Amino acid sequence: MEKKQFKAESKRLLEMMINSIYSQREVFLRELLSNASDAIDKLYYKALTDENLTFNKDDYYIKVSADKEKRQLTITDTGIGMTQAELETNLGVIAKSGSLAFKKENESKDGHDIIGQFGVGFYAAFMVADVVTVISKPIGSTEAYRWESTGTDGYTITPCEKEKVGTEIILTIKENTEEEDYGQFLEEYRLKEIIKKYSDFIRYPIKMDVTESKLKEGSTDEYEQIIEEKVINSMVPIWKKNKSELSEEDYEQFYHEKHYGFDKPLKHIHINVDGTIRYNAILYIPESIPFDYYSKEFEKGLELYSNGVLIMEKCADLLPDYFSFVKGMVDSEDLSLNISREMLQQDRQLKLIAKNINKKIKNELVSLLKNDREKYESFYKSFGRQIKFGVYSDFGANKDMLQDLLMFYSSKEKKLVTIEEYIARMSEDQKYIYYATGDSYERIDKLPQTEMVADKGYEILYLTEDIDEFAIKMLMTYKEKEFKSVSSGDLGIEDENKEDASESEVMEHKDLFDHMAKTLSGSVKTVRASKRLKSHPVCLSTEGEITIEMEKVLNAMPDNPGVKSEKILEINPNHEVFTSLLNAYEQDKEKLDLYTKLLYNQALLIEGLAIEDPVEFTNDMCKVMI
Repeated sequence: MEKKQFKAESKRLLEMMINSIYSQREVFLRELLSNASDAIDKLYYKALTDENLTFNKDDYYIKVSADKEKRQLTITDTGIGMTQAELETNLGVIAKSGSLAFKKENESKDGHDIIGQFGVGFYAAFMVADVVTVISKPIGSTEAYRWESTGTDGYTITPCEKEKVGTEIILTIKENTEEEDYGQFLEEYRLKEIIKKYSDFIRYPIKMDVTESKLKEGSTDEYEQIIEEKVINSMVPIWKKNKSELSEEDYEQFYHEKHYGFDKPLKHIHINVDGTIRYNAILYIPESIPFDYYSKEFEKGLELYSNGVLIMEKCADLLPDYFSFVKGMVDSEDLSLNISREMLQQDRQLKLIAKNINKKIKNELVSLLKNDREKYESFYKSFGRQIKFGVYSDFGANKDMLQDLLMFYSSKEKKLVTIEEYIARMSEDQKYIYYATGDSYERIDKLPQTEMVADKGYEILYLTEDIDEFAIKMLMTYKEKEFKSVSSGDLGIEDENKEDASESEVMEHKDLFDHMAKTLSGSVKTVRASKRLKSHPVCLSTEGEITIEMEKVLNAMPDNPGVKSEKILEINPNHEVFTSLLNAYEQDKEKLDLYTKLLYNQALLIEGLAIEDPVEFTNDMCKVMI
């Protein structure tokens, strides 16, 4: 019996293919089941053109059997079978695609598509088997042949006996080692688990002999073990059904069956595309945030199928980070079954699918915002933070995509509003979109800096999350309206206020403010008369890009970069405190220094900043009381 060598392939190439394409050994079964499904599909195609053949789908199946004593796993199909020449052509050359060639010759749109590429997927069997035996009898022939190989040293093909048309693949499973438990692939529970995971939606029944406990006949408490042949896979994927056939309960059931979450999905998106690229998808927007969402353990991505066969559990390339909360799956018959994670990253078809999915998610969220505000606000409370991160990240590359999804609390409406809604309510004389930052709505309400803007009747957006101001700074404008912090040095409305301090008044007290600035040297850039304060004596404002809130966020980071904003201490010249400052400047410079430090520390506390020297602060308070 002559042993033939694999054509144009070396032992090194076979080893590289197995180790690089498949990261998990269990996928060998997925590959062999896909090939078995292909074989039945080929018989269906042949029946379309051969009047002597009839194809009744109910007569065709795949059987998986395990023999622990012989350490053999057998996959049997009732498909078209292979001739001696086909065995050599399809299995003798690694990566020779019998299925792919057949598919190109027999294009069909009625749901019977060839899934895999036999030459590549078949060789995954050598990850778990010492010996691989293929016994096949082709349709229309009385002869059967046996192909056998122990790996890279070659293969043999000999005539044999086989009663029925189809193919049997017998794997002699490797012995266990300290590192690998190969025996698991002979265990009933493990085989069922792998079939459900990867091949649940293959269109033909995958059968196994299953052991079950049943009550003995005539007994109420005595059980016996019986073996029954059962179909393991579901066969018909929900995403290939017409949307009109499916109810909300069907989508919810699929969500929970796939363990996408324990909550009830807020919204589902069912996509069917049949164009230059064909794919189906069911996506879910969860109701609540996963417990590990903002941890290193969270892994984004959608399940990726190739014609109903799972090829990746978490395909991160299908979702941008800002939509990483979306759960679901994508199935495309245009993707190769035998594709590595690295190859997927370069796949043009996958990139097109990802781009389309991204647009679809955005449109569905906009629709939810317009048509079901309550649901959208529920979503936003869970995942709005991620949308804001999306605006800020990648140097604002996605801000135009996401800005219409943003919401902030309104000083007027006392609820979340969109920026577009804010713009619609702006008065004609209002130049800017005003916002204020703080730890809570209640604290922002009491900020001295909001007085002038609020008195003018302008609406203020309240920013309470650490990412908020970074996102706003990245947006810069919305529909040509610039964002402006109420703590900004120039509010754009001072000149219109009749109570503004005049330039002469500022110059008159220049010496006082210079002295105070010298006392606070290193802590503030300057001290000046405020044009924004009404009832409060003091506040801090800033100049430059870094605001006080941004300073707090950046310095709370683990590396603590020590970023400082350019602070300005503003004094209300119409407050009684200002009179005390003037008197102290004229009569007691030491008391003026005491007042200056107290006012500065008060301004820090209002902003939620730590006092630089708490002991000195308490001592200064005591001096005032004595």
